[in-house]
Amino acid sequence: MPQKPKALDHTTSVRAWWGVELRNWRRTRGLSSAALGAKVQLSATLVERIEKNERSCTAELARRFDDALDAGGALVRLWERVEKEADSHRDADNEEPASSHTGSPAPPAGTLPENTDEGNEPPVIRRTFLAGGLAAAAPGSFAGIDLPTTGATPLPKTIRPQDIDQIRTASTTLAQWDNLYGGGGMVQEAFTGHLRWAHDLLTVPCPTPLHHDLYTAVGRLAIAIGASAFDAYDHPTATRLLTFGTRCAEEADNWHLRAVSLNWLARQAIWCGAPDEGLTHAEHGLVRADRLTPREQAMLHNARARAHAKMGHHQDTLAAIGTSDEIFARARPGEDGPWMKYYDEAQHHGDTGHAYFDIALTTPRAVHPAAARLHTAVQRHTDAYVRSRALSGTKLATLLMTAGDPQHATATANRALDEAGRLHSRRAIDDMRALGRSTHPHRHQPDVARLRERITTLIAP
Repeated sequence: MPQKPKALDHTTSVRAWWGVELRNWRRTRGLSSAALGAKVQLSATLVERIEKNERSCTAELARRFDDALDAGGALVRLWERVEKEADSHRDADNEEPASSHTGSPAPPAGTLPENTDEGNEPPVIRRTFLAGGLAAAAPGSFAGIDLPTTGATPLPKTIRPQDIDQIRTASTTLAQWDNLYGGGGMVQEAFTGHLRWAHDLLTVPCPTPLHHDLYTAVGRLAIAIGASAFDAYDHPTATRLLTFGTRCAEEADNWHLRAVSLNWLARQAIWCGAPDEGLTHAEHGLVRADRLTPREQAMLHNARARAHAKMGHHQDTLAAIGTSDEIFARARPGEDGPWMKYYDEAQHHGDTGHAYFDIALTTPRAVHPAAARLHTAVQRHTDAYVRSRALSGTKLATLLMTAGDPQHATATANRALDEAGRLHSRRAIDDMRALGRSTHPHRHQPDVARLRERITTLIAP
């Protein structure tokens, strides 16, 4: 006989209470965990683990559950209490600045349509929902700021192929600048107008044959700017734009772009000290992995590896890296969209090397594979990916310094700092700080002392 489901304890936290309510609503609607998972694009196992408070949820996912269960906003309102409880705990913890951004701030009301029954809404109304959501979603860029109007260049009467081509070009250019210069400074500022234009196009009537291309182009631009905002530590804007990009990808039924946006949400959550939330995003991205290319699957398995590494799950980390390597070996040229251009062999080695790095600090046998992969990434990244090369180089130097090889570490660090010093990247600055801390045991060596002085200069405000 099947076992009776384990009773859930709602008294341990508000988040546990939310999981109990999710299960109650699911049962009230007569849905299995698999049936509910199909509605929100999650596996049955992940739904059950969220109910048991073994996996984190997000405001976006809570809203999806509420819609799927026709809960009338009850789950959304209770999730707001979950976030208030989490915020109070974070305030009490008084964390370091880099980790105080924690996880993924909840998108404000209006970021997503409350009614997701798309069969009842004409396409223009759905686009208006999404467009309005983006305006509310990026307070750092839009809300309360008197941006120039588009009076000199009115919106087209209907969407044309050339309008979509312009958005694609903007996304390509932004990605190039972001990789070269980092996400801060001019890069974000330069693309605010592009995003405003793209978001306004969602209110324009769109011929059915162009619907997929329009949403793919707008989603890709939102994801690119969101990823840049993450690099600049504008985490609220990053989360909201990446969430908006996910919805655009889903509106376009573009599982490939959806995988990219969820990968970035996962990486951001992991970086901000919420690896469990990052793991949820990565696993969400791998639902129906058969629809994804090998590179996209490998990318998401690397996000899983990095989440497990941050949580100290060494065997799970190694298993995820092994799965990623196996799948990446199947990749073939020309099968990916333009948003995956960055994910080449160098990037794969860098991502897996970063996952190895986190366990190498406590597991000596992981030092060699971590160093080997980071070294390969540094050697194979082209000049188009300065930030990635600098981040991997800084990590490699930190690892070597920690492992007791200050001479090799110093030479590696100086090469990485040559590039990191040219970037507007808060991630690069934080990595330089970590490198500086690793030099402390060797601070009396002349070369290391000079390196410490250089790091101090580069990270100064």
